Amino acid sequence: QVHLVESGGGLVRPGGSLRLSCAASGTIFRLNDMGWYRQAPGGQRDLVATISYGDSPNYADSAKGRFTISRDNAKNTVYLEMNSLKPEDTAVYFCNADAVPYYRDMRVYNYWGQGIQVTVSS
Repeated sequence: QVHLVESGGGLVRPGGSLRLSCAASGTIFRLNDMGWYRQAPGGQRDLVATISYGDSPNYADSAKGRFTISRDNAKNTVYLEMNSLKPEDTAVYFCNADAVPYYRDMRVYNYWGQGIQVTVSS
């Protein structure tokens, strides 16, 4: 089983920055695509950004120009640098990953973290 644990959330003022981290642990052979999703109060869980194993990123329109997703494959970790934060960015942010836990069969599974709160408020 692969476990994803987010960190780096908290309270920040509008215009400020936060850097989220998501560390994968457990039985891991390789992490494939990884990403960040968010869910605002009363809202749906929406994609924020994804990044492939080869570092090709994709962003939601709301994140383009402000957020940067990156990864460190040696550490099995994905990051989300968030700049110019707005109150509308307030949400629980979830880490997501496609992972191959078993090197012998290479089957791909999808995993979610528990989520971490990001609050943008003055």
